[in-house]
Amino acid sequence: MTLTMDKATTMGTRPRPFGLVRHSLALAGRSLTKTLRTPDQLIDVTIQPLMFLVIFVYLLGGAVSGSTGAYLQSLLPAMLVQVMMIAGMATGVNLNTDIDKGVFDRFRALPIGRSAPLLGSVLGDVIRYVVATASMLGFGTLLGFRVQTGLLSAVAACLLTMFFAFCVSWVFVLFGMIARSPGSVQGLSFLVIFPLTFGTSMTAPQQTMPGWLQVWLNVNPVEQVMDASRALMLGGPAGGPVLASLAWGIAILLVFAPLAVRAYRRRA
Repeated sequence: MTLTMDKATTMGTRPRPFGLVRHSLALAGRSLTKTLRTPDQLIDVTIQPLMFLVIFVYLLGGAVSGSTGAYLQSLLPAMLVQVMMIAGMATGVNLNTDIDKGVFDRFRALPIGRSAPLLGSVLGDVIRYVVATASMLGFGTLLGFRVQTGLLSAVAACLLTMFFAFCVSWVFVLFGMIARSPGSVQGLSFLVIFPLTFGTSMTAPQQTMPGWLQVWLNVNPVEQVMDASRALMLGGPAGGPVLASLAWGIAILLVFAPLAVRAYRRRA
């Protein structure tokens, strides 16, 4: 009987086609279920962004654009990028928490790809991007925001920002692997998010900024994504910013995804 069990175990551990994809999707379902059962985890992509939107529009709108309506039109497509990046930060925090709780010890005992838990968590957290997009656009519409191009262009802007956030989330996954606590992950993540998102033309026109800051804007990848989002939603040349956004996203993914997987394997 032992021999039969050994044979079955050996046969059961043979590699199957697309095994990593199937395992990652299964774990993505686990991550999605966990999010749906604890909706309070979505506060950072629902209530918090809406509060920031109201604060910026009604505090700075008149001074920067002359009216809150005009400022809302310029601010929302850019702030959507910031909200997506903040949503991706939670992936690293949740992974770090799961590792501390010993959840990943169980994953290591399963016959799955070593990188499947990371891929599953990142894919499962895509729901956060969808919720953030829906809440921002829905609330922005109530405040008076209107897409000036068309439905397809607006959808393209949302998909582009989601893709870029997905790529950047691997930076936060790396932080989740190397940091010792969820609080450390949050601290490292904000050190990345703040200069990348606030060092842009999101809240003020580029020409009003000092020269050194304008130089930073010209090389900041998040500025390219914000320009692309504005062009796709409000009109204007979109080809250059869209291509630059895609290029930056792919480059970030190719660099940080392997680093995150390597850090996970070393920690595991």
